[in-house]
Amino acid sequence: MKILAVETATALQSVALLDEDHVLATHDQEAGGAHGSLLVPAIDQLLTKSKVRLSELDGLCCSAGPGSFTGIRVGLATCLGLRAASGVPLALVPTLEAMARSVQGESRLLCPVLESRRDEVYWALFRWMGEARWDRMLSEQVGTPRVLAQSLTEHTVMFGPGWSSMEAEIRAALPESITVTVGPGHAFRPSAIHVARIGMERIRRGEIAGGGIAPLYVQRAQADIQYERSGGISPVARRQKRVEKTVAARLARSRRR
Repeated sequence: MKILAVETATALQSVALLDEDHVLATHDQEAGGAHGSLLVPAIDQLLTKSKVRLSELDGLCCSAGPGSFTGIRVGLATCLGLRAASGVPLALVPTLEAMARSVQGESRLLCPVLESRRDEVYWALFRWMGEARWDRMLSEQVGTPRVLAQSLTEHTVMFGPGWSSMEAEIRAALPESITVTVGPGHAFRPSAIHVARIGMERIRRGEIAGGGIAPLYVQRAQADIQYERSGGISPVARRQKRVEKTVAARLARSRRR
């Protein structure tokens, strides 16, 4: 099964192409707020380099959040456009779950952390159960470093950009009975490789994204509130249409060759 995966929930944009568990190619870059201009060229470059056509894929996988509102919308809209142009099924993967998947062989609780707005963070709790299984112990949360610290009930492994930026505040709020350990360096940045692996499992189980899908924001974006008030077209829908048109034109050119 060939899978193209996209991760745009943070400033690091990650794209990966897998064939079963084998990584064919990856493309990671600092995108900042420029996901909209960088993502499609990165996907095109990855497919060209790997000599894989969009129509040859068995699935698309997209990190669904929480994280950067703009980044998530760009990733989701792009994958929706690719799906509409190619007919390839799409699976959505929670960002924090994909981050937890990068830590194996650890019996302690896993807590991936992402930055939110207004000095808040996103987090969730997972436990590695062995044999490629991670159980979710606490669903996605958003709140202050103090609220995160108070949610921990045992020795926990912490990692992610939210931990990097809020470590001092989280440590200061920890109960005296709780100890934390810093996770491995490779786990601090979300990777499309782990998005692909989870998405592949979901596609095999038939957990395919339907028509009415939305990012996993955890909290509502101000842009969405303004959209509801204006009665306009959502940013996701606008970008989806642009990607559909671009990809359809490329597919048409490739068929004429």
